[in-house]
Amino acid sequence: MSIKISIITAVYNNCSTVSHAIESVLSQDYPNIEYIIIDGKSTDGTVDIIRKFEGKISKWVSEPDKGIYDAMNKGLELATGDVIGLLNSDDFYENTSVISDVASIFHAKNTDALYGDLLYVDAKDITKIVRYWKAKPYVVNTFLRGWMPPHPTFFVKKEIYQKYGKFNTSFKSAADYEFMLRVIHKHKIKLAYLPQILVRMRTGGVSNLSLKNRLMANKEDYLAWQLNELKPRFYTMWLKPFRKLYQYFARPKF
Repeated sequence: MSIKISIITAVYNNCSTVSHAIESVLSQDYPNIEYIIIDGKSTDGTVDIIRKFEGKISKWVSEPDKGIYDAMNKGLELATGDVIGLLNSDDFYENTSVISDVASIFHAKNTDALYGDLLYVDAKDITKIVRYWKAKPYVVNTFLRGWMPPHPTFFVKKEIYQKYGKFNTSFKSAADYEFMLRVIHKHKIKLAYLPQILVRMRTGGVSNLSLKNRLMANKEDYLAWQLNELKPRFYTMWLKPFRKLYQYFARPKF
């Protein structure tokens, strides 16, 4: 029996790109996908777009929420798959076989979670590469050196969320980092790396919109360690943004 994979898209007032995200999920060649969309009561036409795909979407809701992590948590509650992936409404899968490749790794390695590589692309020209995040294989304690996997490429067994909890909604931009720190570094779940581009993300994420937001994200990163009763090295918070610099110069080989 094939692994059931749930994909969750959280969206709010993003009629310009949400259809692309939806289409990239619906075009996957893997047969056992549950697709869930959580809309935050959009008023810009996003709901009308979702309705156009209604017959192909497993579940969707449109109601007020307390932000993207609250929306993701709602999706996690609805998900019934063995494995759960999160695809934001600005993002899309690199090709039609991404979920098949993900499922094959979970089947072959019996891992708790996996991640792959990420491409940041220009918001208007998705063929223009801005950053290339080649994540590389996980090394124990590498979170101390500022490492983290690209969250849009992170697929996790549902039982991990059930055992260790969902996203902490007190965070504005770093709940994904806190979750990965919690399950990978603190609880040491089994982790696999799929060495290929899984997702393309349009530039303009919340944590990178301004210097103020970047500083807030760094503050939240440190709080993530405190909440988990973990102690970073004195250089951990400095290395985390520094590690991203090479991504602006590196380019994938297609």
